[in-house]
Amino acid sequence: MISESSPFSRRRFLESAAALTAGGFGASALAVTEPYTRVGQARLRLGLAAYSFRNYFKTMRGKPNEKVPAEDQIEMTDFIRFCAEHNCGGAELTSYFFDPDVSDAYLAECRHLAHVCGIEISGTAVGNNFSYPKGAPERAEQMTYVKDWIDKASILGAPHIRVFAGKHPEGVGEDEAEKNASEALEEAAAYAGSKGIFLGIENHDSIGTADRLLRIVKNVKSPWVGVNLDTGNFRAEDPYPDIEATAPYAVNVQVKVALKYGGETRAADLERIGKILHDTGYQGYVTLEYEENDNPFESVPPVLDRMRKFCDC
Repeated sequence: MISESSPFSRRRFLESAAALTAGGFGASALAVTEPYTRVGQARLRLGLAAYSFRNYFKTMRGKPNEKVPAEDQIEMTDFIRFCAEHNCGGAELTSYFFDPDVSDAYLAECRHLAHVCGIEISGTAVGNNFSYPKGAPERAEQMTYVKDWIDKASILGAPHIRVFAGKHPEGVGEDEAEKNASEALEEAAAYAGSKGIFLGIENHDSIGTADRLLRIVKNVKSPWVGVNLDTGNFRAEDPYPDIEATAPYAVNVQVKVALKYGGETRAADLERIGKILHDTGYQGYVTLEYEENDNPFESVPPVLDRMRKFCDC
């Protein structure tokens, strides 16, 4: 029997449950207008994005790999094995590297392999553009694309999909593109939420500041939309305040080893990023997305070791 004085008393359990309801699915929580209500201390889980090996996959956005010899090319199952071999608990299976006609059976094979290796598929990522106006054929095409990957993520057992607002189409102004992105995200989120999948919008393309990223997220009336925080994609004179501002709304974090300082690129202070995530109470995957041009098979493991020092599991 659990006593009221126990660290995990019935009263505390009910308080936590009520907080989660208010912060996630209550009647007033149609949009993520406030930081997520999380339970307990920060928990940072180490992950790795397949994009780190983008030059080595057999397929890239539907095109065959002509950059490296066939004997050096990999498939998604090889990437999952790499995560297991390097004790990295989360694998982000970027959609670009699956065959365009990937079968449900192969997606299930990836899920099976990950589970028996003790790896969690932390999510996937798509390259959509949601800045087209409602009624445009391009908007419908992009929505079909994203919903198709929501179905695929469900088969993979992936709880999160990284999405974009996209670049402004010709003739579409900044404010209109922002409105279009929020509306499209809301439609996609209704479908994603029905399958228990989060959509994390990334600071990418037209989104270079925390203010704009949070404005779009807060305008989406869905608890299934949050921030996919990419530490390397803010275009501020100092990116760290933007990282700190968006972390409370993050449902996934992608870490880069380099950050943009205005028009300049500098090495990231990974330990400082880890401290920000801890201090803001983030709970979830901290996924390395290695974008340098050297050999990732050699360069990724040392970076994972650095990140492991501030990750909790």
